[in-house]
Amino acid sequence: MSDTVAPHISASAEAAPRPEPRFRLADYALLLKPRVMSLVVFTAMVGLVMAPGAIGTWQALVAILCISIGAGASGAINMWYDRDIDMHMRRTMHRPIPAGRMEARNALIFGTALAVASVLAMGLWVNEISALLLAVTILYYVFIYTVWLKRRTPQNIVIGGASGALPPVIGWAAVTGNAGFFADPWGAIALFMIIFLWTPPHTWALALFRRQDYENVGVPMLPVVVGERGTKVQMTLYTALLVPATFAPVVLGMSGWLYAIAVAGLNVGLVRHMAKVWRAENVSDAKEGPCRPMFFYTILYLFGIFLALLTDRTLFFPVF
Repeated sequence: MSDTVAPHISASAEAAPRPEPRFRLADYALLLKPRVMSLVVFTAMVGLVMAPGAIGTWQALVAILCISIGAGASGAINMWYDRDIDMHMRRTMHRPIPAGRMEARNALIFGTALAVASVLAMGLWVNEISALLLAVTILYYVFIYTVWLKRRTPQNIVIGGASGALPPVIGWAAVTGNAGFFADPWGAIALFMIIFLWTPPHTWALALFRRQDYENVGVPMLPVVVGERGTKVQMTLYTALLVPATFAPVVLGMSGWLYAIAVAGLNVGLVRHMAKVWRAENVSDAKEGPCRPMFFYTILYLFGIFLALLTDRTLFFPVF
């Protein structure tokens, strides 16, 4: 574990009585980060539907299941590694490991087994390129983001955000296969860039109103390192890049007027939320300020973009 956390952790929390660990199915489900997983699975499914070509129903179901399991495995291993800081953050202290309901090694074994199984199943029943991309996603999230970047650089979620942007690419590869994926990758790249550019304003909105949590445990999130003003500047920059990126599917011919209208409306809402964050002062740790609403709006925003992609595709570019 990183020694940057130790000076920030109070000894009083260690003295609190903890429940005896025991097997609870609900706790293993929580290890998978189901709320995060649901968005990952949805974007992967949209990538699968948007991809050129065809895929059998059985293969499609296996691909989505493997991506779901792989995402959950990453979350479980992340909880195992971050257990020392999770117990001191309001947002995470009630997770199964820091709350004392599960032994840490069980989470690691569970996550590792799921990760290996998901990649093997993807390779056996879908194709090699999608299995490779799934493996890269899991390894990137665990080793590049969780172990290396998260506790060392304020750009942790920018660089680490690549792992969260890969699920629709995996879905795309499940359809196109090895040769087709490299022959025409632009649609997959467009979906990747939307999520990649979305991640910083989404996560930094959370980091602003949870700044004290990260500061207490020594995690160098951007608001802790550069302050409120510097964070707003970078959030605005990524928002400015994200808005035109969301129109790339139209430019590439992947989507039509329905998607364009929907994404235009979603972007108006995003810019309005960003403007409120920019104008507000002293937003750090302010639950009643504009950062919390922006954080939740960005979740609906990404869901709305991929729902619009899916709706436009199925209505005007039937895949069956």
